Amino acid sequence: MALRTNEKRRRTSVWRAVIEIASIIFLFYSNLLMGEYTASARPGKTLLYALHDIFTPGNFLIALLSSLVGYLVFEAMRQKI
Repeated sequence: MALRTNEKRRRTSVWRAVIEIASIIFLFYSNLLMGEYTASARPGKTLLYALHDIFTPGNFLIALLSSLVGYLVFEAMRQKI
């Protein structure tokens, strides 16, 4: 019985981490998109162009690393409370 409880707790922790990291990545990209699409509103610039401009490997690496750091910081704060 205790083994199942530990396994369930571990799965819950993993899912919470995945959801929190995905949320931070979503916020990062939505912020990039807002800045890209509204700051340089030149004629002919479409939403598709802005999406193509922000979804780069460099931006993904930054989003992934910052989301991992953010998750670790929040998890450390959670442990202290």
